[in-house]
Amino acid sequence: MTDTFRAPERRRPWSRRTRPGPDLALAIPLFLVETAWLVLDWIYGYGLDVWAAQGDQAQIDAAALAHAGRLRTLLIAVLVLAVLAAVFRARWTVIGHLLVALLAGVSLMAAQQEWDHRHTPPPGCVRYSANC
Repeated sequence: MTDTFRAPERRRPWSRRTRPGPDLALAIPLFLVETAWLVLDWIYGYGLDVWAAQGDQAQIDAAALAHAGRLRTLLIAVLVLAVLAAVFRARWTVIGHLLVALLAGVSLMAAQQEWDHRHTPPPGCVRYSANC
């Protein structure tokens, strides 16, 4: 009988799980860099802009909107990287990116809530209420 050779399989990213060594070697530095960027942007990007505004509400609002935009950009970038890591079946990298995405999402939610709290008018007197 003749031996038939199998056609060489193509290596697709999702065909095998990424080994834990390279996965962790990529996940840990990315997690630390993304988290550090988030914290430093909150402190230096937003905090110093508010401090430099010296009470000028227009500059504080501009700093808050810029910070929310940067948070939104980071959240989108982290989620895209998480999807790419999931395609390559890098479990720890996906977990690290999802943790940073959760942290960025909570930060964005806090920034939006602070913005809404500062820009909603105080409740007024209802015409027929007992307290008017």
